[in-house]
Amino acid sequence: MTRKRVSLILLAVVCLAGAAAIWALRTPVSVFETSAAIKEPVSADLIKRGEYVARLGDCVACHSTPGSAPFSGGLAMATPVGKIYTTNITPDNDTGIGHYTLEEFDNAVRHGVARDGHRLYPAMPFPSYQKLTDEDIQALYAFMMHGVKPASRQNIASEIPWPLNMRWPLAFWSAAFAGGAPYQPAEHQDAAWNRGAYLVEGPGHCGSCHTPRGLAFNEKALDASSPDYLAGALLDGWYAPSLRNDANTGISRWSEKDVVAFLKNGRNQHAVVFGSMADAFNNSTQFMSDEDLNAIAHYLKSLPPGSNNVGNRWQYQANDAKALQHTSPGSQTYMARCSSCHGPEGRGQAPWIPPLAGATSMQVDAASAMNVVLNGSARVVTDGVPDAYRMPPYRKQLTDQQAADVLNFIRSSWGNQGEKTDAKAVSELRKKTDPASSNVIILQMR
Repeated sequence: MTRKRVSLILLAVVCLAGAAAIWALRTPVSVFETSAAIKEPVSADLIKRGEYVARLGDCVACHSTPGSAPFSGGLAMATPVGKIYTTNITPDNDTGIGHYTLEEFDNAVRHGVARDGHRLYPAMPFPSYQKLTDEDIQALYAFMMHGVKPASRQNIASEIPWPLNMRWPLAFWSAAFAGGAPYQPAEHQDAAWNRGAYLVEGPGHCGSCHTPRGLAFNEKALDASSPDYLAGALLDGWYAPSLRNDANTGISRWSEKDVVAFLKNGRNQHAVVFGSMADAFNNSTQFMSDEDLNAIAHYLKSLPPGSNNVGNRWQYQANDAKALQHTSPGSQTYMARCSSCHGPEGRGQAPWIPPLAGATSMQVDAASAMNVVLNGSARVVTDGVPDAYRMPPYRKQLTDQQAADVLNFIRSSWGNQGEKTDAKAVSELRKKTDPASSNVIILQMR
């Protein structure tokens, strides 16, 4: 090959790379900048619809902190490279989004590009929000601008060090992992399934917690076409379990009515919400219509087992902690600390106190179980009424070894198939969390 030909090839490669960079770094063109989208006049009905979309998306939980105005930001979110803080999305002109046009709002929500052109960190679930319909985006904008009170609160800079905090590389991340579009109904599925798929994959952004992440912190899948979608994932000290019909680690033993009860009441015969799901329930799912909850259940129960499906189908096996307390340190702690609520046989008192026998958290990664033992569970608030039953924190009462022992006893009893943990793992999680991590934010959006 001649030197001239090599030079031409290199020039072509450079030109292609430059063109790809320009394409990736461009600011997306909102559909509202074209004649393809019809802008509805702001009305009370449109604002009300936007408030419901905000509930579907659980916007208030991430963009608020205890004691602050709703949507005024400031919530710390851990990432592998440092903390970032959610921003003020009230319509305040100086510190919020008061100057955003509909087009700019659309670019931020569905494409991860702020008004000034900087890229948003993917902690903002815009890869999922890309599936929002134009109508829902317009309604959400109407609510944020006219249904939310402006609040003056300066945004907090991220703690990600330079050069990792540079935003422009996120354009390439978005090009690689967030090339979606508004949800298109599947022709071979019924209306309920499609509505459920839209809610779960789009505004509900369930995959943000329940889908495993890749090396670039990208969700490995954004819809049910992949067995990775909703297959369960570890995130910020909690393990979000599979929402698929896995034999042992998902919701195969749940009926559609069980799923609806869990989302509507925060509890069912199998489980009670805890961790990040308590925030989602307290501020989002309980406000959804029965029709939408049934659609979500219909969709989730259609999903086959996923990529994290491990173990055999759980079946109850008798194991009396009281009879074993003289032979097992874990059973001794269980009888002293846990049995009065969960019972010597692990059956609980459903739906108020969940069973530990068959609990998903006792079959998968031990992070959630450790977190709850150390820090307790969040208060469940239904229709404005706080739950009287709550798992208390045991971080002061139990040593790392005692916590590991009782967890290993529970995770190997009554047919549970969880892997063993140890005192070192408990100690590491203890350092990363505190009892405040179980506090729940409950906010009136307006």
